[in-house]
Amino acid sequence: MNYYIGQLLDDRYELLEVIGTGGMAVVYKARCHRLNRLVAVKILKDEFSGDEEFRRRFRAEGEAVAMLSHPNIVQVYDVSSTDSANYIVMELIDGISLKQYMEVKGILNWKETLHFAMQIAKGLEHAHSRGIVHRDIKPHNVMVLKNGSVKVMDFGIARVMNKSSTLTKEALGSVHYISPEQAKGGYTDNRSDIYSLGVVMYEMMTGRPPYDGESPVAVAIQHINGGAPLPSSLNPNIPKGLEQIIMKCMALEINGRYASATEMLRDMEEFRKNPEILFGYHSVLDDATRPLQGMENLLPRNTAQRVAKAGGGSASVGRETGKTESARASQNTAATRSSDAIRRAQQRRREEERREAERSRVAAIAVVACSVVAVVAIVVFLVAIFNGALLGQEQTLVDVPYLEGVMYSEELESRYPNFILRLQPQQYSDTYAKGQIMHQEPAGGNQVSKGTEIFLTVSMGVEPEVKVMENLIDVTEEEARAFLSGQGFNPLCRYENSSVYAQGRVIRTDPSYGTELKNGQTINLWISTGPKTVFAKMPNLLGMDKQEALKLLDDRGFTNIITLDVESDEPLGIVVSQSEEKNTELDVNTEIRLEISEGPPPTEETTETTQPTTAPPETETAPTAPAPTAPAPVNVTFSLPVRDTAYYLSILQDGTQIVSNVEIAPGSNGYILALTGSGVQTYDLYIDGQFYQTQRVEFN
Repeated sequence: MNYYIGQLLDDRYELLEVIGTGGMAVVYKARCHRLNRLVAVKILKDEFSGDEEFRRRFRAEGEAVAMLSHPNIVQVYDVSSTDSANYIVMELIDGISLKQYMEVKGILNWKETLHFAMQIAKGLEHAHSRGIVHRDIKPHNVMVLKNGSVKVMDFGIARVMNKSSTLTKEALGSVHYISPEQAKGGYTDNRSDIYSLGVVMYEMMTGRPPYDGESPVAVAIQHINGGAPLPSSLNPNIPKGLEQIIMKCMALEINGRYASATEMLRDMEEFRKNPEILFGYHSVLDDATRPLQGMENLLPRNTAQRVAKAGGGSASVGRETGKTESARASQNTAATRSSDAIRRAQQRRREEERREAERSRVAAIAVVACSVVAVVAIVVFLVAIFNGALLGQEQTLVDVPYLEGVMYSEELESRYPNFILRLQPQQYSDTYAKGQIMHQEPAGGNQVSKGTEIFLTVSMGVEPEVKVMENLIDVTEEEARAFLSGQGFNPLCRYENSSVYAQGRVIRTDPSYGTELKNGQTINLWISTGPKTVFAKMPNLLGMDKQEALKLLDDRGFTNIITLDVESDEPLGIVVSQSEEKNTELDVNTEIRLEISEGPPPTEETTETTQPTTAPPETETAPTAPAPTAPAPVNVTFSLPVRDTAYYLSILQDGTQIVSNVEIAPGSNGYILALTGSGVQTYDLYIDGQFYQTQRVEFN
């Protein structure tokens, strides 16, 4: 799809280069000409865009995802389906995918794994609260920024993909992280995302996904059947508490997982505070991902369990009301034998796990030793690319300011130049007054690198019983979005030129100010892209008088003009240089510099006449000859066009201006000027700075 490069989508997005290719789309780096910013444009491949139902769902999902606003989610700016392309416009991320990061670092330590996983979970928590399930969480869809933060992308797109995707080689990247219910084509919800996040954490801690196979179908079947080895059997350095969190996420039964990302975050926060903590989660011995059920419901899966099951089998039939005391005693005896057998099997299992862990530890040391040289080379390469920012180069740290309780204003940005302030959807509050900052992330007092984004939640005050449209005219797009999203409305932005409102500010809204609103209503916002760009042709100003040149530039719409006085042999006030070439098409806001002559430098002897300085040779009659007299002035009429409005006339003789910007009244057809001269002289006439004609005058 490289033929899109150089094209302009919707007269707005200029595609510059390909920056990524996936199974369903190609991602381009592009420039938005309306807002003059770089963005990422994801264009669907032809095999998907040809399906009308697919295109409809694609657009609907994209518009829903555009409502998400969270620091750990890639922002979607626009969604469009046209005859030529179906595409999504997103923020352009300066970083690498988590998959690329893992390929470089190999096995991550538990602190790094927890750092990334908590950010992903926070993004999922926000999306799930808006009713959006990702359905394709994998390291390829998580971007790692230079400051160590992560952003999840492609929210909602997997739902659309479900319509036509199959487990082919294109699905191989996703099938390693797919939940069992997705693999079976069953019902999915937010717990499917939690399963996939558990798989990502498993891979971060072990260097490999829990299941692998020769085909996508083989991998999917393993997800359905379960039986992944415990992460600690592959990496014995995993804390037990973190392993329990991972295994709970990866429970085969959907009800055995965390009920929400919020619940998962609560456990991760507890583990972060105390890495020695243990949770009350248990797994079947030979299937770590299957939740523990009642022992009577377990199917025998190994020799010890089969013996236990066989020993207790005769007791399980005694359920009739007429059961005798002897039958009850037999049942208790069988249950005791079953419990003893299970305990012995568990002891053997633990011993085998200990020996396996020891062997894995030795193997891991050998693998690490062999990989050091290659890893170091790759790390050095990435450090060179990212100036060390991504992989741990020391940075100057600054303290995060305490902003909670402070009244929000646009001036805050200038007061804290070391940070980038971002607005989250606003919220109602009984505690904070309208306009006060009620929450910030990261919290005040933390030390972070310069340029870190601080996400602010601003209070809307006490929630009113009836919501009406606020006056959002002339507020920033970010403020308007945050305000409306916080009230549960759907802001939909449109863009147009405005010479009244600055770029990025609201011009008008629909519904208008004061209108009563309904929950979930779509609010249309028209955002200014600044004044419409106007182009004009640069005139030739050389040789013109300064005032005449300025008048001509003003008539053509140029407003940003700078004049500089310079020494020159040209007469005083004449334009001797211009910064832009004549006949060049320029934006009328372009800065134009004119150099104006200060006049020729003074000399010791100056004359004001062009008469010869040498006297004619004397003759005998010289004393009686009359003195020469200057020629009398002659009134010369210059022919001019008859116009209904006044205009300005300038006259030049041999490049020297003799008339400058004389106003000619409407209806005049000529201009009379007293001139002296001899022979035939030529005069150039300029009307409103434009050359009109040359007129010859013959003197007696």
